Amino acid sequence: MQFVNYETMRVTIKNMVCPRCIESVADIFNRLDIPTSNIQLGEVILSEPLADSKKQGLTEQLRLRGFELLQDHKTKLVEQIKSIIIEQIHYNEDILKVNFSTLLSEKLNQEYTSLSRLFSAHEGVTIERFILRQKIEKVKELISYKELTLSEIAFKVGYSSVAHLSSQFKKETGMSPSEFKKLNNASRKSLDNI
Repeated sequence: MQFVNYETMRVTIKNMVCPRCIESVADIFNRLDIPTSNIQLGEVILSEPLADSKKQGLTEQLRLRGFELLQDHKTKLVEQIKSIIIEQIHYNEDILKVNFSTLLSEKLNQEYTSLSRLFSAHEGVTIERFILRQKIEKVKELISYKELTLSEIAFKVGYSSVAHLSSQFKKETGMSPSEFKKLNNASRKSLDNI
């Protein structure tokens, strides 16, 4: 029986922030004939260890499409934190039943305080601030669609009330959600630039 190091079968990729990113990364792996078993935000699980002969080509192809192959453990962990938060806020339809600190600790099997310290040191912003920015960007998106009331948006994004949402929105953007709604060309950011 041969020992398989599953850590070498896991590849972490920076800037994978949306379903189209997953498709783009899947295309790169297919073109380079690198077999995968699962691709999700920020991470690819390989079907077999990545051959050194293919690593340089993979690095270059990812770079050409705006991604980055991560090698450092701490950088990988920070990207995993970001991916979990982005996935939960932007793509998960289920309301989060626990707080983000519990979610991150459980998914990454690490104490939240050490994750928080690492994230702040690496990103220059706290996890809480990153979550707030992601939520505000989701609120902007939902407002721009003009399909939901502010009360429905507050509930969907996990705010306890419209007042709480409005307060945080104004602190982050300098305007109220109503003022933002009146703008014709609303200023939104891409998720990898938040």
